[in-house]
Amino acid sequence: MSRSSRISECNAGSPRAYNVHVSQRGNARVVYSSAAGKICRNCGLPERGCRCGQAAAEAVPDRPVAKLRMERAGRGGKTVTVVFGLPNNAAFLKDLAQQLKRACGTGGTATDEGVELQGDLRERVREFLLAKGFLVKG
Repeated sequence: MSRSSRISECNAGSPRAYNVHVSQRGNARVVYSSAAGKICRNCGLPERGCRCGQAAAEAVPDRPVAKLRMERAGRGGKTVTVVFGLPNNAAFLKDLAQQLKRACGTGGTATDEGVELQGDLRERVREFLLAKGFLVKG
């Protein structure tokens, strides 16, 4: 009896992973490729060329509109000033966050929605943004 016939007899009634045909693996995806490295889960492109995680580079208008609010929820009672309604441009938001942190002398971060600054700094932020030519609401 040849080896191939013994394998086919052993696997005839048992559904094992190595016995599944390629056509039955419709939901299979490449996780790693030696040619491209790691593969992005969202788009299926190599992570080096993936643009899923990068924010869209939306154009920044001449006079952007900024909205201000103060939040406490989910931060252990600490107040945070949130500047939102800004263009979705990662470089613009990062630069604006840096300028606001320096002007207010506080910590903060650029998020997907806008900029968060530690503390209730709405008046300082309003003055700074008006001086930079923003239209401020809130």
